[in-house]
Amino acid sequence: MSDSNGKLASRLYPSHIDIPADVRSQVVSLLNQTLAATADLKSQVKQAHWNVKGTDFYQLHEMFDEIAGEIEEFIDMFAERITALAGYACGTVRMAAANSILPEYPTDILDGMQHVTALVERFAAYAKHLREAIDKTDELNEQDTNDLYVEVSRTIDKRLWFLEAHIQVSEVKSESGTQQKAGVK
Repeated sequence: MSDSNGKLASRLYPSHIDIPADVRSQVVSLLNQTLAATADLKSQVKQAHWNVKGTDFYQLHEMFDEIAGEIEEFIDMFAERITALAGYACGTVRMAAANSILPEYPTDILDGMQHVTALVERFAAYAKHLREAIDKTDELNEQDTNDLYVEVSRTIDKRLWFLEAHIQVSEVKSESGTQQKAGVK
C-alpha cells in the first residue's frame, strides 16, 4: 500500500482473536493490497464488458459480466476477512486506484480479442499476486486467510484459462498429416 495509506492498511482494533497482533497487522496489510487489486480487476473487467465490440460481442459481453460478478464476491470476502482480523478495510475506489498492483486498462481498444488479451495480462498478474499471498500467509501460519487465498486462486486460474482459450494458438494436424495453426495468435 502507498505510504499515505500504509498505516491505515495495517490498522488494528482491539480484539480477542487468538492471532498475534504482529501477524494480524502483516496479514491485514496484505489483504488490503489484495482488496485494492481485486476491486481494480473488477472495474477493468466491467470496462471490457461495457466497451467490447466485434463478432464475438455478445459472448464476450456476457462472459465479462459473469466474471465481474464473481470478482465482486471476492471483494466482499477479502474486506470481511480484514475486519474479522480486527483490521480496517481500505475499500474505496480511490484507495483501490492508488494501491492496485495492476496496470491501467487500455482505452484505445474495442475489438473483443484485444479486450481478452488485456484481461489475460491482468488476470495473470493478479494470479501471481494471489500465489505470493498464499506463500506469505502460509509462512505466517495464518491458515484461514491462506485458505481464502487458495479458494480465490483456483477460480482466478480457471477464469484465466477461459480467457486464454480465446487467444491461444494451437497446432493441429490436417487429414494429410501437415501441421496447421488453428485459433487466434
